[in-house]
Order: sequence, then C-alpha cells, then structure tokens
Amino acid sequence: MTDDTGLAGHLLIAMPGMPDPRFAHSVVFLCAHSAEGAMGLIVNKPLPDLNFGMLLQTLDIPLQGQNSGLGDAPAQADDAVYFGGPVETSRGFVLHTPDVMAADASLSVTEFAALSTSLDILAQIARGQGPTEVRLALGYAGWGPDQLDAELRAGGWLTCAADAGLLYGTAPGELWSATLDRIGVDPRLLSSTSGRA
Repeated sequence: MTDDTGLAGHLLIAMPGMPDPRFAHSVVFLCAHSAEGAMGLIVNKPLPDLNFGMLLQTLDIPLQGQNSGLGDAPAQADDAVYFGGPVETSRGFVLHTPDVMAADASLSVTEFAALSTSLDILAQIARGQGPTEVRLALGYAGWGPDQLDAELRAGGWLTCAADAGLLYGTAPGELWSATLDRIGVDPRLLSSTSGRA
C-alpha cells in the first residue's frame, strides 16, 4: 500500500482457486484498507433465507415507503439481503449512496458509496426516505494487518476500480464476470490452481 486509503473503494474479485468456500466467486467492495487491516462487504451473494421485509420484521420496523431506492424500484419486502462476509454475521451493514447519511454511524468511502450501521438508515429506507441506491448485508469480510496484501501477492484476488454502475446496477449473479470483463480478464482462462514462480 502506498497511502492510508489503500484499495478502499475498489472491488476484490475472488480467483477461481479461492480456498475458502465462503469467498468462492465473491466480489467484495472494500470500505477500508490501511496498514491496520481491511474491511469490506461481499456484494454478490444474496442470502437465500432472508429478505428486506423479514429483516424489518425482526427489527420491528414497519415497511411504509413507496420510494426508498433499493435499485430503481420502491423498497419491497422481497428485496435481497446479502451475505456480507463471515465476521459478525448477525450485525447489519448498509452500503449506500452518500445522499443520505446517519449522523454518527456513516462512513464515506467514495463519492458513490458510504457505509452505515445505524438502524436509523433502515428506518429511513422503510419510510421511503433513504439513499438513492442501497445494498443491505449481514456480516462483513475483515483482514488483519498485511493479511489482505499477502493474499493479493499470493494471487488470491484481483482488483477492479468500483463505480456506481458496477456496485448498484449489476445483478448479483453477473457481478463476478462483469468485474473480470471490466479489467479485461476472460474467466475461462483463469486457473483454479495458483502457482509460484
């Protein structure tokens, strides 16, 4: 890393040989990356047994909004909640455009992405007063000092500069191949085993 922001705002693309099955074909949006470590959210793995409506019901937040911005449509009970990563899987995270921020619980990452952990953001989304674009996740991906850098050097991940179109406008099932396409890599040519020179 050459600066304090490192790869924050970039996407990590799991290589086919990723040894941890939780990260197989994952795309991770990095929210923080520095000498102290890294933190991000997997943004292409919807949870099969949980949706926005169920999450709000668990938190006793009524879904009232007609235009919250989960994509271009109003917030719907069946909107996806994503597996954000294997750390603190019961903790919720909201990755969103920074047009609406929680006073003490939002971290600005880029001009198109902020991270919030406040229930206030969920309540605003449910009322139709939330950010323009939103990705809801449970859990996060975390790395200790130099851990992610070592995984990058070992060839476990590729990186891609993120933008709003990739992050919010690409279907989860297409995001892995779309990010590879963005950096000019044909997934058919990627080996599932990594070698050492």
